[in-house]
Amino acid sequence: MFWLKKLLSQLVMPIPLTVILLLVAGILWRSQKKAMVYIGQVVLGLAIMLLVLLSQSQISYWLTHSLESRFNVNHQAIKGSCVVMVLGSSNMEKPGLTAVQQLSSTALARLSEGIRQFHLGDDCTLVVSGFSGGQQPTPHATLMAQAAIELGVPQANIIKFDSPKDTIEEAHALQQQIGQQPFRLVTSATHMPRAMMIFTSLGMQPQPAPSDFIAYQGFWWRLDAAQLLASQKSIHEYVGMLWLNIKSMASN
Repeated sequence: MFWLKKLLSQLVMPIPLTVILLLVAGILWRSQKKAMVYIGQVVLGLAIMLLVLLSQSQISYWLTHSLESRFNVNHQAIKGSCVVMVLGSSNMEKPGLTAVQQLSSTALARLSEGIRQFHLGDDCTLVVSGFSGGQQPTPHATLMAQAAIELGVPQANIIKFDSPKDTIEEAHALQQQIGQQPFRLVTSATHMPRAMMIFTSLGMQPQPAPSDFIAYQGFWWRLDAAQLLASQKSIHEYVGMLWLNIKSMASN
């Protein structure tokens, strides 16, 4: 079910969807019927328009900033014992590199903020999460823990969840560990609204600590691959929140 969900969600992401539209346009253009050729031209135009619009600075910024602006950077000191939950991302395993160097830019941004939150308290536990992704032998959580140790976090203060495959499973794993205890939740700023929906739906008390802010306004006339990627990440979150709302309405 997890991989099916991932596959279906990819079909509505801008880059895969553009590729699909281009393939459909190519097939239709090979038809001997004028109507099919015309439809192929329309589909080709839609693919190009989708690619151009989502690579444009203002549109990408609007999609991304509307998510990132919902929660501010958290500078509040933590009193008493605390838990800092850093949601998983991705990494590449490559011999000879340190754990920090093997983390993706998103994972490193999340972990850096998690360590900053860890130091805002006097008696904190850092929780890292993530499975192996099905392609690498080492769970993502293990690499995150190793990176945290390299960056000065004591091993005794780290808890690993190396089986959760997505945010919902991470939320259930943490709930089993700490129950309803308040905690700092660290994830990408674009992902934070959906993550908060998931954790609060379980009756948990997350305190948002967003990281990895990617919204920026460039020149309006410049098409940028980074803007396209930001648009895709944002659309992924909107689709995820829509799915959560649909499931919630269905269960009620």
